[in-house]
Amino acid sequence: MSNASMAKQMASKDGFIAALDQSGGSTPKALGQYGIEEGAWKTEEEMFALMHQMRARIIKSPAFTGDSVIGAILFERTMDGEIDGMPTADYLWQKRGVVPFLKVDKGLADEQDGSQLLKPMPDLDQLLKRAASKNVFGTKMRSVINAANEKGIAANIAQQFEVGHQILTHDLVPILEPEINITISDKSEAEEILLSEIQKNLSSVKADNPIMLKLSLPNKANLYKPLIDDPRVMRVVALSGGYSRDEANRMLAANQGMIASFSRATAEGLSAKQSDAEFDALLAATIKSIYDASCAA
Repeated sequence: MSNASMAKQMASKDGFIAALDQSGGSTPKALGQYGIEEGAWKTEEEMFALMHQMRARIIKSPAFTGDSVIGAILFERTMDGEIDGMPTADYLWQKRGVVPFLKVDKGLADEQDGSQLLKPMPDLDQLLKRAASKNVFGTKMRSVINAANEKGIAANIAQQFEVGHQILTHDLVPILEPEINITISDKSEAEEILLSEIQKNLSSVKADNPIMLKLSLPNKANLYKPLIDDPRVMRVVALSGGYSRDEANRMLAANQGMIASFSRATAEGLSAKQSDAEFDALLAATIKSIYDASCAA
């Protein structure tokens, strides 16, 4: 197991995980929501530099500490970057008390049987070695479910667990993220199939080498309570998935033991044009609202 104090915090501390891992195609959109329009950069390098500035501003904000934010998911370039001359993961843990995770997937494959699996990751072992050397605690990878199709969901979950076991061999804790698209008409049915497939695959996991799960907020409150209570699962976290922050918080509060891992909902309303005082006050209020929802049930 990685750092024991990180593991203890992730397993039992009140709080939530901030997802700061927008990448590739979602970066211009995230920058746009932050008030930096396309045209503000000429090259991809400049674009990612602006994104790193935004993330560093969030991480350095007074409210962004392990008192409420127990973990943060980083994009690879963020892990490779620095904040005030320190590697980002070290800065997070040593200066903010926040456990660092790394997004490792390379995006989504084309849809098949109502599911989009992970694209191949031929360099995953090398990336995991680098992550471990940079004191990262765990990883995250996202695939998507667009229909209550048993064959597609079974393939999706099997792949998540297969890659999860590869990650465990590097002494990193994998967050498996088979996201259910919140807009589909058969979301409730998809959630029941998802739960069943995860429970089947958990037989391959040992309690002394647990995984984490990142799941869409369920239509039926406490549907995932059996996973939350399973000793082979360190934590079950929720993605906001397109819900507004208020709606995501309301749904989360109804799910006992589930905590947030919000991306867009964490950054909602933040702007490059805000003064530091305005930025810090809004982020503090956001963090409090997500913390309260994560601890409510």
